[in-house]
Amino acid sequence: MTDYKNLIDGEMVDNGEWLEVLNPANEQVVGRVPAAGKDELDRAVAAARRAFKSWKKTSHEERQQVIQGIAAAIKENADELFRLLTTEQGKPHAQAQQEIYGAAGLAAAQSTLTLDDVVNQDDDTRLSRTRRVPVGVVGGIVPWNFPIMMAIQKIVPALVAGCTIVLKPSPFTPLTTLRIAELIKDVVPAGTVNIITGEDTLGPLITGHPDIDKITFTGSTATGKKIMEGAAGDLKRITLELGGNDASIVLPDADVEKVAEQLFWSSFSNAGQVCIAAKRIYIHEDIYDDLSKAIAEYAKTVVVGDGSQQGTGVGPIQNKKQYERVLELIQDAKDNGYKFLTGGDKDPSGTGYYVPITILDNPPEDARIVAEEQFGPVMPLMKFGSVDEVIERANNSEYGLAGAVWTKDTDKGVEIAEQLETGTVWINEFMQLSPFAPFGGHKQSGFGAEYGIDGLKEFTYPQVITVKRDAAV
Repeated sequence: MTDYKNLIDGEMVDNGEWLEVLNPANEQVVGRVPAAGKDELDRAVAAARRAFKSWKKTSHEERQQVIQGIAAAIKENADELFRLLTTEQGKPHAQAQQEIYGAAGLAAAQSTLTLDDVVNQDDDTRLSRTRRVPVGVVGGIVPWNFPIMMAIQKIVPALVAGCTIVLKPSPFTPLTTLRIAELIKDVVPAGTVNIITGEDTLGPLITGHPDIDKITFTGSTATGKKIMEGAAGDLKRITLELGGNDASIVLPDADVEKVAEQLFWSSFSNAGQVCIAAKRIYIHEDIYDDLSKAIAEYAKTVVVGDGSQQGTGVGPIQNKKQYERVLELIQDAKDNGYKFLTGGDKDPSGTGYYVPITILDNPPEDARIVAEEQFGPVMPLMKFGSVDEVIERANNSEYGLAGAVWTKDTDKGVEIAEQLETGTVWINEFMQLSPFAPFGGHKQSGFGAEYGIDGLKEFTYPQVITVKRDAAV
């Protein structure tokens, strides 16, 4: 077991108080991290505030060089990092590799984003232009499902914009983040990036800290609402990427054999612990029986197990609390007599937070397994008859994060997509995000945007400078 330290003002430090981190595959302790509190947070914020004075004056080229150094450090140590990520998060090695390399690629790509001045008026009377200026010190709060990707998508745009950041990883998955902190401590100027770990009680301290200017958070809608309340006191800027109950719509012309495997992974990647995973799959009644059977048959070929073992396709749920919630949803479905195509049973005698791949056959729209975000390896399949009907059912949710349409007629797919009340819709693919396109939710799925120029603007204020020409002074 290894002890990991926090990054504060360019130094790796601890306070002598520790949190234990478990491997969800076997429930064994695999590392310890500092249990930071108010004192450590104050030190980190003070360091970020000092560093901001100089960092905000740096050129885009200087910032880009630092961020590319972060990307290189992650890529050069990818083998070590993805194995550590599997150990603490549970996802299979192949998926952990995708996250680590994806984080390095995201950092490199987003380092190229620029916010150019906009000329509002340029004539004989005056010159008016809008520039973007950095918000200041950012507080970033990261979830446990994609801890490295989520950390990078907060650190990098903050630095590109000229901000500094204090980042809090989830207490369930802090190890890989702190290892990256160690790798980049001499890459980033002291104080520009600070990473501190602690219990969930550290989050409200970050949200309410008077010297933090902006909060960027990824996590549940319930917690997002609390963050909005906490940030209201001094009108902090906020970006919230929250929950989703994402619907996929499969039209009758879809090729059953081709889409079955894709639909499976659209729901079960990372054991279903993906905010933009397909949580509800609506299949046209003409192909429902054939496609539901094909998905269930494919599910039987996928191994559920320890993510570090070769051949594992679906790993454990990351933590006990979420594990118990998923089992509760499955039990509710059983209690209500819903039909299962696969799964539904759990051996309580084993170790590790494993849930069998569970697929339900046409449960009602008001079933908890349909109406709530499962965030686990559970997928309800539902029949629909008409396009108007399925659009109404897909939109009947408090969430609006993402969705997908599967059809050979892409024009029809786009027509349906434009009627879905979500921030992102894919046609014939899933979970594809671009560093250059905005990502954010509608309704209770979020506030603001990440990625692309829109995401970068979230870390800035607009400032308008107007020069009166031929003015008598």
